Amino acid sequence: MPATVLEARALLLDMDGTLVNSDAVVERCWRRWALAQGLDPVAALKVVHGRQGYATMAALLPDRPMEQNYAENRIMLAEETADTEGVVPVAGAPAFMASIAALPHALVTSADEALAQARMTAAALPMPATRVTAELVGASKPDPEGFLKGAAELGFAPADCVVFEDSEAGITAGRAAGMRVVGIGPRAAALSPDAHVDDLTQLRVEAGADGTILLRFDAR
Repeated sequence: MPATVLEARALLLDMDGTLVNSDAVVERCWRRWALAQGLDPVAALKVVHGRQGYATMAALLPDRPMEQNYAENRIMLAEETADTEGVVPVAGAPAFMASIAALPHALVTSADEALAQARMTAAALPMPATRVTAELVGASKPDPEGFLKGAAELGFAPADCVVFEDSEAGITAGRAAGMRVVGIGPRAAALSPDAHVDDLTQLRVEAGADGTILLRFDAR
């Protein structure tokens, strides 16, 4: 039975699918790319979420030189940054972000800084002061580097952090970092996170006097 209460000292937040619903943009851009490569776009979209673009390309086209993946990823990032049509906050995200504003938290995303800024702005969500974007890591999720770096930036041990994620790659990264994971939305439901919610309306955040963060989950 998933936990109904988790304790933490710091929160590490994915962006796409967790705070921001950007599925419309992701599907437009990656469907176009997949068709250009002669790939099944439905199958490709099952791999996309949670990873940096070059890692998705490498998974889908394993025999292709990585230099080509890096080059096409730069093009993809520019396209995604320019396209914010349909980008909206995940339900409950504005209230959730307001509730953690004074608590230790960081954004840990596979987006680069420009894309993260564009999507958080489009969703009218505040950008966390501490963030680990694509430029700051050498390995994409499911590698735990981003979450470990986020914990270090905030000054907390991995075991004191709770990760918020929607994708298999992200949940795998959080677990590999030695952190507990809250799964957000339908992609996370089958991945056995420590707790799961359909969206952020099912979560309440309470701050303890000793610095403990209590995460309470709606059992509905």
